[in-house]
Amino acid sequence: MKRTLEPYLWLLFSGGGVVAALVLPVLVLLFGVLMPLGVLDWPTAEHLRALAGHVLVRLALLVVVVLCLFHAAHRIRFTSEELLGIARFDPVIAVICYGGAVAGGVVAARLMF
Repeated sequence: MKRTLEPYLWLLFSGGGVVAALVLPVLVLLFGVLMPLGVLDWPTAEHLRALAGHVLVRLALLVVVVLCLFHAAHRIRFTSEELLGIARFDPVIAVICYGGAVAGGVVAARLMF
């Protein structure tokens, strides 16, 4: 039986879905709603610098970004194939989508570290 990358791509897709459903709404609620409305105080620049200076925090942010990129790439791939009827170009679409996710992950890693 021929081995494919498909199970690993589905794993990244589901991991990105979990992150997009659980982590991103909390970040949007905090930084997009509660802090601008004055419900919560904005963190100081020194506090954010100290927080972002920790390797585990940067690694966690990198994981969030990479998983969300792979989730988006997977959705774009299959949605474009189904809605536009271009399933015959699946290998090209897969390379473009997942290549973009990998490139975005590399850029994010470069910016984080």
